[in-house]
Amino acid sequence: MTEAQPATTPAGSRRPRRRLRAWAFGIGAALALAGTAAAAVGMGGRDPVRPAASDLSPATATVTRETLVETLEVEGTLGYGEALPLTGKASGTVTWLPAVGARIKRNQAAYKVDERPVPLLYGTLPLYRAMKVKDEGPDVTQLEQNLRALGYELTVDGMFSAATAKAVKSWQKALGVPETGVVDPSAAVVAPGEIRVAERKVRVGDTAGGDAVLTYTGLSRVVTADLKIEDQLLARRGATVTVELPDGKTTQGTIAEVGTVVTSGQDDAGGSGKPTVKLLVTVRDQKALGDFVLAPVSLSLVADSRQNVLVVPVAALLALAEGGYAVEVVEGGSSRLVAVELGMFSLGKVEVRGDGITAGTVVGVPR
Repeated sequence: MTEAQPATTPAGSRRPRRRLRAWAFGIGAALALAGTAAAAVGMGGRDPVRPAASDLSPATATVTRETLVETLEVEGTLGYGEALPLTGKASGTVTWLPAVGARIKRNQAAYKVDERPVPLLYGTLPLYRAMKVKDEGPDVTQLEQNLRALGYELTVDGMFSAATAKAVKSWQKALGVPETGVVDPSAAVVAPGEIRVAERKVRVGDTAGGDAVLTYTGLSRVVTADLKIEDQLLARRGATVTVELPDGKTTQGTIAEVGTVVTSGQDDAGGSGKPTVKLLVTVRDQKALGDFVLAPVSLSLVADSRQNVLVVPVAALLALAEGGYAVEVVEGGSSRLVAVELGMFSLGKVEVRGDGITAGTVVGVPR
């Protein structure tokens, strides 16, 4: 995608590059009509000349009031986001691993060591000590929450009581492991919720213990992108963006995260690229993403907008010989040229301001 250099508004803020590309397109289209305008206006001034009926434009359009939206296109990747390591403390020989892409829920085996399942528990705190009767703390609360979610009767209070030990023994019996009533750090692995296996880091037959067994992601597909620093202000957390898929279909996404760590990528020639930050976009309607698992996509971020402005097709602009632009206002069987000031360009339309130009005004569209 060709990029124009940033411009500066009178207030000193940076205009999105997208706008400059739109201006270039609109002005280029208007200049193509400069000869027609010059003939109608003449070279001596801006006083409008009323063309003869035979000189009227072959087509017309109506001035409308609309909201113009400018977008910035960012290339991204659809996938499952950053893969995180799942590290287990069980020692022994790896005897079973889940398939890549498999989904693992609470209490399902994340892997097996010496044919002993290592189940998944939900939470944010890793198992770091052997929990037993009379222990207390947030790790005990997390364990109790998981046991309660699995249907075991106990009070979730962060106190490893006799009732907690009883529930632990019942859980261990269901898993087919020794019923000790003590939860060792090697007894399970912890993740925030249900996971999807991204990659196996070991093979069946390898020795386990202390290293990542696999990597995982969440279940929902997301879009990640590298956003140039100068465009960072256009990406606001919670803002809606349009996601265009490889098949041309679109869906809506929400900016979930705008990174704060600046990295420098590579340009097409292999040299140092422009500084970027990571952009993460979530998509609520996962069905709208179809069967795509890993695919390039395009994100449309709103760069600017103009509410309730008068607009005409860009093709209606006429370049005046002495500079500036006009539109041909058609009234009955005749017309007159009215000089206009231009505002935002967007999707083949342009914001205009001029004497007597109102919503419903009919203008000529040269061909």
